[in-house]
Amino acid sequence: MRTAPSILIVDDDQRLRRVISRFLFREGYKVREAGNAAEMRRALIIRPADLILLDLMLPGEDGLSLTRELRATSDVAIIMLTGKGNTVDKVVGLEVGADDYITKPFDERELLARVRTVLRRSQAAKRNPAGGLFASGRQAKFSGWTIDLVSHEVTSANGERVEVTGNEFQLLASLLARPMQALTRQEILDLVFGRDWSPADRSIDVLVAKLRRKLEADPKNPRIIKTVRGMGYMFAAEVEIL
Repeated sequence: MRTAPSILIVDDDQRLRRVISRFLFREGYKVREAGNAAEMRRALIIRPADLILLDLMLPGEDGLSLTRELRATSDVAIIMLTGKGNTVDKVVGLEVGADDYITKPFDERELLARVRTVLRRSQAAKRNPAGGLFASGRQAKFSGWTIDLVSHEVTSANGERVEVTGNEFQLLASLLARPMQALTRQEILDLVFGRDWSPADRSIDVLVAKLRRKLEADPKNPRIIKTVRGMGYMFAAEVEIL
């Protein structure tokens, strides 16, 4: 029998936690609650979660600092709960490693759709981060770099391992699986986040900028991930599958 995914709701609003908890429980998920950072840490020590719904504006340690902490040691899926209009915070949340965000107040059906999408993508990435496109090998090389599709390690030409977040890795794997192919922001967003793109959505641009800073000799004049003006991006390096 398939085990139901475990979700941890981290929000200081007890009423909202209970509403979300009851709803997700009815949808077949295992649900736990935490009201602050300390309770979150205790809950994760007792039992890991598959997904964390993490409030941005927690008292004391906020959602951004906790996302950074979680990403340093875990690839747990994270959906950030944000206040209406906090565009900058949403972008920063994605930049530090959140998988998605949802704006309060939200419809239960929208929350369920986001939860299902993020969990599906997270589980698929753990099985095969490039979505089966590298069935012939577990490693790829480009411009002196090596990416391991199983261990999620990215290594430079001099053997130095470079830390990347789950979203950064998914973006890199998705791009180099399609070398010399111009991809729109919508196509990239589908591959990485599984949601629709809007002109105000900067999440892909943020991720590309972060990857460029880690991979490119000169991020301002990129040779690996090139911008396709008016469209999106293209992986311009030659790729070798090992």
